[in-house]
Amino acid sequence: MHNLALPYAMPSGLVSRSISFENPTGAVGAGGMEASPLGQGRKGSAVRHVQDGETLVLADIKGNGTIRHIWLTTHNKPHLLRGALIRIFWDGQPHPSIELPLGDFFGFALGMCSAFQTALHSVSSTKGMNFWVPMPFVRGARVEFVNQAGARLPLFYQIDYTLGDAHPEDVGRLHGWFNRQNPTSIGQDFEILPERHARLRYLGTTLGIRPHDPLWWGEGEVKIYIDDDAQFATIVGTGTEDYVGHAFGIQDEAFLYNGCNFREKDDVTDTGAVSIYRWHINDPIFCERRMRVTVQQIGHRPTYRARSIDDYKAELYERTDDWSSAALWYEAVPSAPLPPLASAEQRLAGIDIPAG
Repeated sequence: MHNLALPYAMPSGLVSRSISFENPTGAVGAGGMEASPLGQGRKGSAVRHVQDGETLVLADIKGNGTIRHIWLTTHNKPHLLRGALIRIFWDGQPHPSIELPLGDFFGFALGMCSAFQTALHSVSSTKGMNFWVPMPFVRGARVEFVNQAGARLPLFYQIDYTLGDAHPEDVGRLHGWFNRQNPTSIGQDFEILPERHARLRYLGTTLGIRPHDPLWWGEGEVKIYIDDDAQFATIVGTGTEDYVGHAFGIQDEAFLYNGCNFREKDDVTDTGAVSIYRWHINDPIFCERRMRVTVQQIGHRPTYRARSIDDYKAELYERTDDWSSAALWYEAVPSAPLPPLASAEQRLAGIDIPAG
């Protein structure tokens, strides 16, 4: 892949293209041809209304290239942002390599977030959603929008890409998988990245947690099993809030590679729903043959409360809550199908209702 991070780079043979409703094929000189009451080429095809149950092909690109940016917006409603899906197919594979709820694809869980920016995403307060992760392909890319939200919705979008990148056959293609368990199981770690038997690079995850009881939920450690790991993992953190770079609970703070972009309750107990994330850009995580990522379901509860925090005592305990994850990783193709996606009913259950 060309290093376009250098602003003066002008690699020969690389061409820029863009797809939207104004130019649905990205063809040269074919943008903005539709007419409006103002005349031809005067904003004649900016939006579509997508019916519930409808699948819309946003892009079907041929050649060797890279999707470099996706912008999309619709109504700012949690059930739309969790019910609708983005599916992406690489290089003619019959199954999608990315299958994520709309909001989770753009870096926030539960269909809710404050305005934020990370190394991978930027989202405005009105849900102007941007995805900045480079997505290479060798023979083609197909992007689908699937409305399973239970209602018609308006859709605006733009996909920016280059052609002529000359990627090798084994270049990493972006993969993404969504998981939700409500409730999780006592003593059983929640799966963020299902076991993949391939050479891959784990990019990280968005996590959504809706606690089922008012005590602290985030003592569970993230475990990353690499290659020959069996019972014990090679990479193990010290707690869930530690994994996303926070400390002593979850703070309402979003950073470039880690943080929180939604917190339901502004209190020290952190017992409300949260959307948190961690992106491994400068601290890459690779495997040669196999990888799996999980997080324990562990909380702590006080056993003695004193006037001084130095005298506070607590114990760890196994617990169950409502957890979701949207993991991203790079893997060459052909790649194995993703595990089955949670149904719309499972993704949307209670999504607008605070847990408790």
